[in-house]
Amino acid sequence: MVEIAAYAVGVLPGDQVPAPLRRVARFEPRRRARLAATPIAAQLAKDDVFRERVAESAREDQTELAAALESGTVPAAADPVTVAALAYLMRPPGWTERVETARRDLERSALAADEAETIRKVAELQEQIAAARATRSEEIEKLRAELRASRAENAELRKKLHESRTRAKREHARAEELDRQAGEDRAAATAAAAAAETELRRLRARLSQAESAAENARRAAREGRNLDDTRLRVLLDALTDAARGLREEIGLPTGITRPADNVVAVAPQRPGHRTLPGRALADSDPALLDQLLTLPQVHLIIDGYNVTKTGYGDLPLSDQRSRLVSGVGVLHAQTKAEVTVVFDGAELDAPVAVQAPRGVRVLFSAPGQTADDLIGQLVRAEPSGRAVVVISSDQEVCDAARRADARPAPASLLLRRLNRT
Repeated sequence: MVEIAAYAVGVLPGDQVPAPLRRVARFEPRRRARLAATPIAAQLAKDDVFRERVAESAREDQTELAAALESGTVPAAADPVTVAALAYLMRPPGWTERVETARRDLERSALAADEAETIRKVAELQEQIAAARATRSEEIEKLRAELRASRAENAELRKKLHESRTRAKREHARAEELDRQAGEDRAAATAAAAAAETELRRLRARLSQAESAAENARRAAREGRNLDDTRLRVLLDALTDAARGLREEIGLPTGITRPADNVVAVAPQRPGHRTLPGRALADSDPALLDQLLTLPQVHLIIDGYNVTKTGYGDLPLSDQRSRLVSGVGVLHAQTKAEVTVVFDGAELDAPVAVQAPRGVRVLFSAPGQTADDLIGQLVRAEPSGRAVVVISSDQEVCDAARRADARPAPASLLLRRLNRT
């Protein structure tokens, strides 16, 4: 019935096909019957118009059988399934009896087929039993002969097994003795090797310590000489410049006698000695920084962020650094003073790129170190007697600078000096 309806769906006009079946109307009839069997059966059961259209299509394909159904005389050779399907679709008088008769015929056919299959299987099993009985005697005799041969072979194998076990016991005892001796030899060799390895590690450790001590001694001596030489050169330059400035300031004659000094003549009267440059100035005096920058070989150390946040703290940190470094670059060009700018780098994830002008040193404190600590290291690294000026408004930095014989100056003085450049 579903196959008849599936075929009819493909030939009916599109507007006569129920909406749920239109999607499968384009499929091939067998595929349509396989994939849409349930929707087709449901439509036949509830849609009488669709069923009648399918019946009309089936009547055209099965003209003789349809006419026989309508007349009530169905040929005995007709397929009961086809008869039942046409009866369900066409609904002629007595169609329910036709469907029920077809169902009973199908059940009888199925039972007859099952009975015939059962009879065939029973006959096949009886033949197999007869063949098995015929060959059983031969198999039993053959198995008895094999059993006698196996017993004889088993007895021989037991004898050989006993002899093999006896030899194996002797070999096992001998192997245990050899293994015991080898174990003692290995233990002795392991102990000797461990002792030798321990002594070797001890000697290597002593050699490494000696080499490290020698290298540390050489490095310390080399670094000490380099540091002492550097401090001595800086101090000597400072003393030389100071002596030259003092000689010029008070008019001392040079220690070198020139040929013209031996010519007798009337010399003019010398003016009185000038006072030494410099005077006691307050930290807020604008002239303080100018006077400090005139000192021979002066080293100007600047607390970077303390100055930038005082003067232009509204700028980003990168702009603050660039502005300060550029300004002190001009200051160095004017005064030739050594300038070091120190920024706090304790919280930086990576080094910051800063373009420093010629003569200006830019340093960042290491992770875990503050800029104040780095400024203290720079001050203590200078030789005693060199002029060092620390620019910071941080009271702790200023106090530490004074204790290290450096001259502190507030950030405002440097900012005013940079604004004049």
